[in-house]
Amino acid sequence: MGDQAAEEEEQGAAGGRCLSEAQTQVLDRCLHALRHAKNDSQTLAALMLEWMKNLITRLCPASQLDPATMRRVFEAVGPALPARLLVTALRDAGGAGLPPQELLSLGSALLAALSTDPNMAARPQLLATVPLLLGLLADGPGSQQQNRAEAGPEARPGGSGGEGDESRRSEVKSLDEAVVADCFQVLTAVLGLLRGPERLLARGAVPALCRASGQNCCHQRALSLLGCLLSRTREEAWRKHPAELLSLLLRLCSEFCRASDQTRLQMCAQLVRFLPPPEAALQSAELREAVGRVWAALRPTLQAKLTPKQIGPVLVLSACLLDLYGWESVGPARFCCLLVNRACVEVRMGLEEPPGNDPSPELQNTLTGCYRIMEAAMEQACTAGAAGATAPPHCSALSALSLQQSRQVLEVLQEAFSAVIFYLQQVESDRFSDPFVLATFRALCAWLAEETSCLKEEVTALLPFLIGYARRHLQEGAAEPSLSDWTARLSFSEGGGAWTGTGALRYLLPALCHLSAEDAPRKVLLSVDAPALLVDFLIRTWTDLRGRSLTALPRDPSMETACSALLNVMVTEPDSVRKDLCFRALEVHLSEALPVLMNKPRLLVLAANYCTLGLMIGRLKAPTGGPVDSGQRRFFSVTLRFLRGALRPGSGSGPVQVSADWEESWDEAAELWRLSLQALGGCVRAQPWLSGLIRDEGWLRHTVGVLTQSGAAPERHSQEALEEALCAVAERCPDCRREVREAMRSGGALGRMKRLKAAVGLKD
Repeated sequence: MGDQAAEEEEQGAAGGRCLSEAQTQVLDRCLHALRHAKNDSQTLAALMLEWMKNLITRLCPASQLDPATMRRVFEAVGPALPARLLVTALRDAGGAGLPPQELLSLGSALLAALSTDPNMAARPQLLATVPLLLGLLADGPGSQQQNRAEAGPEARPGGSGGEGDESRRSEVKSLDEAVVADCFQVLTAVLGLLRGPERLLARGAVPALCRASGQNCCHQRALSLLGCLLSRTREEAWRKHPAELLSLLLRLCSEFCRASDQTRLQMCAQLVRFLPPPEAALQSAELREAVGRVWAALRPTLQAKLTPKQIGPVLVLSACLLDLYGWESVGPARFCCLLVNRACVEVRMGLEEPPGNDPSPELQNTLTGCYRIMEAAMEQACTAGAAGATAPPHCSALSALSLQQSRQVLEVLQEAFSAVIFYLQQVESDRFSDPFVLATFRALCAWLAEETSCLKEEVTALLPFLIGYARRHLQEGAAEPSLSDWTARLSFSEGGGAWTGTGALRYLLPALCHLSAEDAPRKVLLSVDAPALLVDFLIRTWTDLRGRSLTALPRDPSMETACSALLNVMVTEPDSVRKDLCFRALEVHLSEALPVLMNKPRLLVLAANYCTLGLMIGRLKAPTGGPVDSGQRRFFSVTLRFLRGALRPGSGSGPVQVSADWEESWDEAAELWRLSLQALGGCVRAQPWLSGLIRDEGWLRHTVGVLTQSGAAPERHSQEALEEALCAVAERCPDCRREVREAMRSGGALGRMKRLKAAVGLKD
């Protein structure tokens, strides 16, 4: 018998040794509940509590429950039970007959299990617990209890506030690891919902997570969740909670600067997530100083030998810091050159692969950061060296490059963009919606906007791809969610709004403005119907502007750039303008849009562009014997009223002055106004009916009056443009000629126009 008892004891011991760690924990919890129960009711409640918790968390892992089973659990538990358990744990230590820590543990475990199903996570009952969970993580149970005590009895669910309530308040002082993990599981599930980020933002997640990040038990999880939230709500979050986010960022910058080299490499990607949008950064002198210290910590890192995996996050962080404050706090010129060189080397290594070998997602992220460094370098490097090796005290180091250094930077940039061109040559149309292709396209466009003399043949050969890429996106519009998400994350969206499909062409427009002025590229552009693309862009953008704002139309510089490119074609390719049907569509658009632009002072430059385009088309038209089209007559009537408003008489013997309405925009609009007058002269010669309209609309009377009342003509180029238009009118219209001749006898600036005198038959 003794041997048998010993054998059973040995088997029991062996069985105990075979328990898993999870099973041992369950056993310990059950024994703890039994030992500390004060009566039979508490014993039964504790056992039911532990059984229920382990049903959810041990026997039926949430990740293995199908939606139907999860709904059964939800219905059995009841929609409000998890929240009541949490509130009870924080409010009542003895009334529930259960240890508060166990109530917290069960409530959070139930919520975590339910949240694994997106349908459950979206339930109002679960979303209502988000502020409570955030409070637990941010301030701990003790603070929650104190807040409820200070708020009064009405703030305590189910509490009467009567005598003895203070003694029953929970004694939970801290959260255990399991509760913390469960809370973050719920919050992460909510973040993953369709409207999850905005729901968390509205429920105070940002300040709560900022506080939670300062607690050891929550630090890393809070930073991770907050980083994910900021990646999708950066602008709004910084607008609502600038103080909390700035305080956290300054702390992270300090930790970054104090960290060891290896830890600093690991922190680069983390720090990127917490940087503010540029407009928020500019308001903080503290952050500017902190960024300067971060650059100082980065310099030895960038100068060290790093593996491709290590250098990627460093370059991405460098790109983001450049987005905030430019080159001002980067460091000495030599280090700036090193940064640009390392970015260019990574681009060459990443893109000069055999066709078909696409960069990995990790490498794509690195290369996108490198593009931004290259773009930041281009503007200053293209003009550096002109002022010598020294620069003003507050000038950036990159602008202080010597001539030799600036040439070296331009050389490495050229080599990197040669690799960019090589990569884009391999891109097929089925990859046009790839965000990395857009990033690469955008980088090349930024370079072409600044540099037009390098790689001319390669760029000209790539033009069909560039135009085709821009056309595809313009036609498909906003139906590209991957690009919308990418541009939103990197603040590359159009005017701060959502991706509409015009973005690709907007990036390309400055380059098209340069390229359309050169013979070889312009021939290629005509062969791929680039003018039609530009006209389509103007019409779509105008329609969008009118739809978004019925009162104050915003200025869109891209429309003006598109007009400049079209103007280059009109000046150099008259035959194409006569034949291409897209210019007929442009005429219709101009006649409809110009009357609206007339009374919009902020859009005066666009109106001047539209006037010029319409008149340049009009001068190429053959005379018509039939009635004049109503749209064409409307366009010329509005144009004449617009052009006559540019000048006013000078005082006394002074020269003709620019009117108040045009004065603010004169630097941008003056050349267009002059070109319009020259084109008006060509229109009058091509279409004789215009002479009568010029008299009827008062342009001739106003212009002659301004010139006779002024003691001197405007500057030479404006005088020549006015004289060109007046001569054309006088040559084609006898009545106009008599009117001008009579006015010239009055003297003033008009009387000193020698060419006009000859046109009206007066002797000099």
